Amino acid sequence: MKSIKSKIFALAVLLIIGLVVTYSNHFQNEFHFDDSHTIQSNQYITSLHNIPLFFRDIRTFSSKPTHWGYRPMVTTTLAIDYWLGGGLKPFYFHLSTFLWYIVLCILLYVIYKKIIDKSITHKWTGYFALFSASLYALHTANAETINYIISRSDVLSTLCIVASLTIFISYPKLRKYYIYVLPALIGITIKETIIVLPVIIFFYLLYFEKKLSLFDIFKKDKFVIALKTFIYLLPVIAIIALAQIYAISKLSSTENISTPFLPYFSTQSFVWLHYVIMFFLPMGLSADTDLGAISNLFDDRIIIGLIFIILLFVAIFKTSKKQEYRPISFGLIWFAAALFPTSVIPLSEVMNDHRMFFPFIGLTFSVVYSVGLVLIKFEKNILAEKKYQVLIWITIFLILSGYACGTYQRNKVWRNEETLWLDVTQKSPQNGRGLMNYGLTQMWKSNYNNALSYFDKALIYCPYYSYLYINLGILKNIMGKPVEAEEYFKKGILYGPTYQESYYYYANFLKQQKRLDEAMNMAEKSTQINPDYMLGLYLLMDIYLELENWDKLNAVVERALSIVPNDPTALKYGKEAKNKISKIEDSRLFAEKNKSPENYLSLSLLYYQKGLYEKCIEACNEALKLNPNFADAYNNICSAYNALGKYSEGIKACEKALKIKPDLEIAKNNLNWAKLQLKK
Repeated sequence: MKSIKSKIFALAVLLIIGLVVTYSNHFQNEFHFDDSHTIQSNQYITSLHNIPLFFRDIRTFSSKPTHWGYRPMVTTTLAIDYWLGGGLKPFYFHLSTFLWYIVLCILLYVIYKKIIDKSITHKWTGYFALFSASLYALHTANAETINYIISRSDVLSTLCIVASLTIFISYPKLRKYYIYVLPALIGITIKETIIVLPVIIFFYLLYFEKKLSLFDIFKKDKFVIALKTFIYLLPVIAIIALAQIYAISKLSSTENISTPFLPYFSTQSFVWLHYVIMFFLPMGLSADTDLGAISNLFDDRIIIGLIFIILLFVAIFKTSKKQEYRPISFGLIWFAAALFPTSVIPLSEVMNDHRMFFPFIGLTFSVVYSVGLVLIKFEKNILAEKKYQVLIWITIFLILSGYACGTYQRNKVWRNEETLWLDVTQKSPQNGRGLMNYGLTQMWKSNYNNALSYFDKALIYCPYYSYLYINLGILKNIMGKPVEAEEYFKKGILYGPTYQESYYYYANFLKQQKRLDEAMNMAEKSTQINPDYMLGLYLLMDIYLELENWDKLNAVVERALSIVPNDPTALKYGKEAKNKISKIEDSRLFAEKNKSPENYLSLSLLYYQKGLYEKCIEACNEALKLNPNFADAYNNICSAYNALGKYSEGIKACEKALKIKPDLEIAKNNLNWAKLQLKK
């Protein structure tokens, strides 16, 4: 026995090393999807002093009102990661999640081993528990959760449930003090799935301590035992329920979930089947699936799903009959109970692959334990032939290696926004959001026509998606089509009237068009929706500075500093407001103090935007004194002369720009326009 324990310990160490190697290529993966508003633009995580505020104010969870939620422990861990890394460095965020994941997998071994030992007595039980924990740890589907930083809520909430169950099983004498409830109470501040814990504990007690099957509870004398077990857990249920109600009472999300209950609920039968298929063949994983709610109740997928659900519950009942089979039943109950909350509460997506993380703990256990029972049945044959033992170890190695290789490849998919959303367009080709997000990666790379192609494809599937119209507006503006851009921005507001971004990006566009009063109105609407929206506040500061509205600028600066004390951008605008220095004057003083061609070029642009064309030319001449071959300065001189109607002078300036930089497209356009005006 001692020899077996030593072997198991050695194998466990090797498997932890294998887990580290498997995820070694994920630590530098970028932020993705909801990370943008819960981490990247969430100014509250930039200071550890905000931690008490996380537990009082749901606005601290996200910079988007539609995603405000009560998950203070998640935000606390993010703030710690930000502090450790000294900023938004993905490595520290990934490292944090991964360390918690290792702890979770170790606790799973403990739970698996204790449950198996309560069901059978055999020298191989430690191996079964270790293989179960290892298969779960290396499973490819879990890469969807581990790589998605904000999805650490799944890791932490699952860890809290497993920690509570570990304490409950390992220290029965302490149950009367309810110490095991403490991790669950922490979990309530992480995710709503903690409510599943009493269900898991109930069936653990029923199966492994009361020695009852599901059939037994329909017998009068046994039903009383089951009822007493339920009553025994009532205080725990009450504690968790009350804490959960408190957490839910904190919520005030403005996001509307449009999926009707019946289509959503009926589709879950097929979703459950999909998850089981992904357990065995995780090759179709997608960061953003394109399955929608199935409204036809007689759809083949729903019928097949219902058949699967029936077979699942038949298996749960059948395997509960004998003590040695009950771990199988228990694991399947875990799988079903973990999926139940997201199956009855309509969410914006009917299916998400990261939802498999918690349920797979039970499914993994059921599958591995079932195989273990088969091996025990053929124990004599296995021990008699060395080749069978070698074959079993090779099979185990191949299975774990297969899942590990799959995980390693999924880590590559999550490397950056382009790799992730390209994969989504391939796995979920009817997902409009995925098509849009991949289009965005192309827009960032200046592949504008390719970006437009993906945006147009996205419109087919998401004709009322506000963010798609916003991005179309941004793209059209970049492509020099401001009239079309404005129409798209207006549609973005039409389909997203409660979204701060709808007004923010339109305001930014209007500011570029020098329509400052309109831009101010839109920016103010953006910050009315979310007074903590830092991008909106920065934009307002810039607009108020250009309008030289010092009182309003001071008010916005104070608001920004109340959110992020010592914010450098707010402090800069505050100084300008105090000294009543206009943006142009500030830029002029900066250029004179820090003489460079680029600083004078920036000053010339401000003069041009204000219609001070002579001043614009003067600033460009200062830039040319420092760099006589500065093509952009000659181009700005050309633009200013064109605006003054001095086209001949403009032509000379543009020709000089193109002589220095022949591929300067904007200079070509300015030159052609000047020549056209001279012909009139």
